[in-house]
Amino acid sequence: MAGLQVEVDGSIMEGGGQILRVSTALSCLLGLPLRVQKIRAGRSTPGLRPQHLSGLEMIRDLCDGQLERAEIGSTEITFTPEKIKGGIHTADTKTAGSVCLLMQVSMPCVLFAASSSELHLKGGTNAEMAPQIDYTLMVFKPIVEKFGFKFNCDIKTRGYYPKGGGEVIVRVSPVKQLNPINLTDRGYVTKIYGRAFVAGVLPFKVAKDMAAAAVRCIRKEIRDLYVNIQPVQEPKDQAFGNGNGIIIIAETSTGCLFAGSSLGKRESLVSPKLECNGMTSARHNLRLPGSRDSCASAS
Repeated sequence: MAGLQVEVDGSIMEGGGQILRVSTALSCLLGLPLRVQKIRAGRSTPGLRPQHLSGLEMIRDLCDGQLERAEIGSTEITFTPEKIKGGIHTADTKTAGSVCLLMQVSMPCVLFAASSSELHLKGGTNAEMAPQIDYTLMVFKPIVEKFGFKFNCDIKTRGYYPKGGGEVIVRVSPVKQLNPINLTDRGYVTKIYGRAFVAGVLPFKVAKDMAAAAVRCIRKEIRDLYVNIQPVQEPKDQAFGNGNGIIIIAETSTGCLFAGSSLGKRESLVSPKLECNGMTSARHNLRLPGSRDSCASAS
């Protein structure tokens, strides 16, 4: 596709990978050649990491485009898109790089492909500095489907830091357009729910303790409300490696969803503050009584 090349400075704002993902997706959708410089200049290790590179390569393959200077550590790429064709595609970070961030860069493109798409995304399903797969399924999916499209996300294997090893399969049918929605009225909280999980060698008791502690944190501020935090032991044949974490979601009377999450740290997988970290994040996003003025980002 011919068009004036768009120049993007990857160091603006926080200088992370998000500007690269958004720019590449928009380039693919609009058919405009793209050059991104100073990629991830704000990070301790600037340049492309495996997750970013595998995402770029998948978008290139989705549209039979041209991708130049794309290699691990590169701080500059150029991308020339063609028509988005859909089909079956695979992106494998070969690390614990987030499959949810792979979904972020690819989802806008496959929505407007020439045919249905099936994306095999491999890496970490529950990773730091990225949405957890539980957030994607429990918060992102029901909200974006209000715009008039459906997608299926099948978790084949969960993967955790540092090994990764997770895989999800995303199936999307293209649409002609997205429908507008109105979610400007937050409404009032009607229920709070979530899941506390453990995987690998961690005992189920850890998940139960996290769930119980999260409920206690919630009850300190909200007494007369339905709360259901489910403890979960991930099946051994559906999880690779060890991990634990929690996600807490508040649903409102107008259909809004506010969430917060927290993951166990690799140096101390069983953290006594983990469950309250998840609640604190959810509380800040919702601005429940007792929260600070600034909102914490959902995971």
